[in-house]
Amino acid sequence: MKQPYFFLLMLTCVLHGGRALAQEQPVWENNFREPLSKVVADIEKRHHITLQYDSAKVAPLWVDFAQWRYRETPAQTLTNVLAAVPLSYRQLDDSTYRITGYEYFRKHPEEGAQELARLAASYPTLAQWKRRSDDLSACIRETLALQRIRPTAVTAALTTSKRQYDGYTVENIAIETLPGLYVAGSLYVPKDRSEKLPAMLCPNGHFASGRYRPDHQLRCAMLAKMGVIALSYDLVGYGESRLQLEESDHRRSLTATVQMINNFRMLDFIYGLPMVDTSRIGITGASGGGSQSILVTALDNRIKLSVPVVMVSSYFSGGCPCETGAGHHRCGGGTNNTEIAAMAAPRPQLLISDGNDWTADFPTIDLPYLKRVYGLYDRRDLVQNIHLPDEGHDYGPTKRQALYAFVAEHFSLETKSLKDPTGRFSEAGCVVEDEAKLYTFGMDHHKLPANALNGFIQLQQALR
Repeated sequence: MKQPYFFLLMLTCVLHGGRALAQEQPVWENNFREPLSKVVADIEKRHHITLQYDSAKVAPLWVDFAQWRYRETPAQTLTNVLAAVPLSYRQLDDSTYRITGYEYFRKHPEEGAQELARLAASYPTLAQWKRRSDDLSACIRETLALQRIRPTAVTAALTTSKRQYDGYTVENIAIETLPGLYVAGSLYVPKDRSEKLPAMLCPNGHFASGRYRPDHQLRCAMLAKMGVIALSYDLVGYGESRLQLEESDHRRSLTATVQMINNFRMLDFIYGLPMVDTSRIGITGASGGGSQSILVTALDNRIKLSVPVVMVSSYFSGGCPCETGAGHHRCGGGTNNTEIAAMAAPRPQLLISDGNDWTADFPTIDLPYLKRVYGLYDRRDLVQNIHLPDEGHDYGPTKRQALYAFVAEHFSLETKSLKDPTGRFSEAGCVVEDEAKLYTFGMDHHKLPANALNGFIQLQQALR
């Protein structure tokens, strides 16, 4: 009778012990899991740093083998820990980091530097670089579905009356870039010029008010006063594009293709104007406009000068699907915006960077690489950088001054009369018009041509 009792007693102990085991499972049975909130606090203490993060997003997350992921530097530790979640981070200053969602389009500066070193080592001669550039060009065209687009004559489908200003005129135009897709813009033309003139494409970036904003108008007007035809035009989902598409359509992957087609058709239009000197055509834009500037220059030799502003970086590709959604940065085994910018060589290129975005490291990481590629042509002098460490992400006055000087030098313009006593270009006389004056269709969809497409589905059909 004692044996059954003993067996029952032992079974009871085992069952109770099992529950205890489930409640207090040894760490090695649980992959040494720790809550991310605890790990984050520990990292701050270990590395004497401050981490900024959304506590609501961090609270439910756990990290396996957490303490095995710690390393000597905050960057190494954060990279290892956050990769398990997955999250990422940005370094804001020497002791402050922000935990963010994983961003496929962003790397750490060290990764960008390493990638440029690897790329540069793979083409030590000019012949090897040219083969690489040609391969990238073909792949980017195919990835963006541009291979079927060929330069053809383009005329404006609609124009408005000219406004007369001091030294220049402005008229609004619309061009049919795809069957039924009309892109509106404004053409700034120097007055009283009989000779053939240089021209600049001015795609706008991801800034509020698009091409209507004051700094964009001032830049185009000043270029015209200098003797340069300037053409600005809407981004997909911005300005009058909203007569045919939704603002949200801008953040679609297909927009990467549509915007490039729009750029090439605007280039076709400018190239065909009788007053344009086709040996002097350039492009400039900031932020997303900078993304467009480097791509158009890389893929079309009709562009003879480029000025991408606050955009080019080896570790940031562009945070909008309209810049990265097609996946062309995977071409050639992996590329980046700095290598794409290098495809402009040996054409003159000014890259303007600042200290408060992803171009902060441009002088130390990206410029030496670009100088090396231009050096293969023995033209290191034709790639230049203006770095403004105390400025931010815009196309502000200092950046515009750099543009004017660069364009004047390389397009051989006489500009002394346009400078103030300090030697700076004077934007006095450049008029910032009311937004409505820059409309081609008056934001009235009834004024669109009869074949105008309506909505993103019809846009997709136009691309088939």
